[in-house]
Parts: sequence; structure tokens; C-alpha cells
Amino acid sequence: MDTYGAEARGSVETRTDGEVRVVVMAGEFDMAGVGPLRTAMDPTAPGIARFVVDVTGVTFVDSTALSVLLQPALDRPVILAGTVPARLARVLELTGADLVFASAPSVDEGKVMIVPPRG
Repeated sequence: MDTYGAEARGSVETRTDGEVRVVVMAGEFDMAGVGPLRTAMDPTAPGIARFVVDVTGVTFVDSTALSVLLQPALDRPVILAGTVPARLARVLELTGADLVFASAPSVDEGKVMIVPPRG
């Protein structure tokens, strides 16, 4: 598991399980601290067929962080795992991004769930 700190306001942990990259986010993610998230959510990552993002510990995301989460969703599934915090859910709803991401009750379920193609 790789851990990246985002200026002590947010943290990102990643692990790869086959073709699935699991990203665990915790804390605040804004323009100043989005670098580690950008590394974890690299849309050009070879061999990654889906991203499963545990968002249960997220307290804040700005539009920059949301953009980083959306980038890999252009050509592969991004599943938000766990209970989506109310503040994040509101941002997703207001921007329409809630229609882009699949959701799963847990990381384990997100790793194996069938995600219909977009389109």
C-alpha cells in the first residue's frame, strides 16, 4: 500500500489488486493538496481497469479534486465505495457528477460489482 500526504489536510492510500486500483481518501482535498490524489487516480495507469475509491473519510472536496476523480471515468469505471459523506454527496449532486460514478457499499463489493457501460 502506498500512502501520500496532502499537506496534512488530506491523505491518500492506494493498493492494486489485479486490475483494480483501490484509493482510500481521508480529509480535505482542494487545489493546494490535490497532488497525491492526482497520482493515485492517474487515468493513464497501465493495467488498471477500474478505480474503487473509499470516500467515507472525506470531509471536503473542491472542483479541482472533483476533476481529478472524474478524469479516469472517461474510459473506465470509477466506483465510490462506502457511505458518501453528506458534503461530498451534495457537491456530486450539484455538479451532476453523481451520474458519472457508480457506488458500492464497500470496497470489496466495488472491486467485483458489474458496472454497466456508459453511453
